[in-house]
Amino acid sequence: MTDAVPTDTARYRQRWIDRCERYGLIVVWLVVIAVFGIAQPATFLSWANFSTIFGSQAVLVVMTLGLIVPFTAGDYDLSIAGNLTLSSMTIAVLNVHAGWPILAAVTAALLIGLLIGLVNAFVVLYFRINSLIVTLGMGTFVHGITLWLSNSNTISGIDFTLTKAIIVTRLFGIPLAFYYALLVAMIIWYVFSFTAAGQRLLFVGRGRDVARLSGIRVTQVRAITFVVSGFLGSLSGVLSVGSLGGADPNSGLSYLLPAFAAAFLGATTIVPGRFNPIGSVIAVYFLVTGITGLSILGVSTFVQDLFYGGALIAAICVSQLVRGRQEMT
Repeated sequence: MTDAVPTDTARYRQRWIDRCERYGLIVVWLVVIAVFGIAQPATFLSWANFSTIFGSQAVLVVMTLGLIVPFTAGDYDLSIAGNLTLSSMTIAVLNVHAGWPILAAVTAALLIGLLIGLVNAFVVLYFRINSLIVTLGMGTFVHGITLWLSNSNTISGIDFTLTKAIIVTRLFGIPLAFYYALLVAMIIWYVFSFTAAGQRLLFVGRGRDVARLSGIRVTQVRAITFVVSGFLGSLSGVLSVGSLGGADPNSGLSYLLPAFAAAFLGATTIVPGRFNPIGSVIAVYFLVTGITGLSILGVSTFVQDLFYGGALIAAICVSQLVRGRQEMT
């Protein structure tokens, strides 16, 4: 018995479903903007508000991008929040207390991020321990180091050069931090889409045993993802300390849940069923738009946790549904 040939109606319906999956989140984002715009047009629809939305979330965007790299290979990096905090605190301690030039302090922070990524990769791959457990422990360990370095105090007075390069200088009214985050997203998009390394990463994420039989060095690919995640975690720390002009020993923890929510929500759009940088950026700004709109309407701050937590659960459910449908087709 031969398989039925899809009719024009069936093909049209399939294309419509595919478009809804790809661009549904963008449509919902526009609807959210319209709703809040109607409710508070003078405040919400002002350029000042959108400039703040876009310019203030570079740290979250870069952290989310750091998460999706190991996610794509089937691994987790829960240490990225602690990495952010330690990197920002390293800059503060070296620049403010030790008198290091800001460029040297930033370089040291980025090297620390790479070191954290290397340690994660070694422990996970050499001892064959679940990355969730290892990176959770590493994140807690790194947070302890941060509290020790800072004596549990916020350090301010960072060289204004860094703040100027990240948040003060603007292009089209939006801080440069926004464009740095977009640049990181475009680099990851290019690597994922047009390079052999990106294709090997996707193969590893789909099935490590099959990838290994195909000649891909699975261990090497996974190790690189941890290193990249470590670097992007420290880069998010640089953006954080530059945006705030100081370092808070607990600042990174507040980004972890939103970053997870954005990563999984981003996997439901643009390339449904796959972690992708463009979808992640859209997801970040969708979530932040909702939080900002609710704040303007005077909703209590606890709604932020409800919004992020609910978005994470919904995104995971939708991702699973999309992947299940793709496996059936």
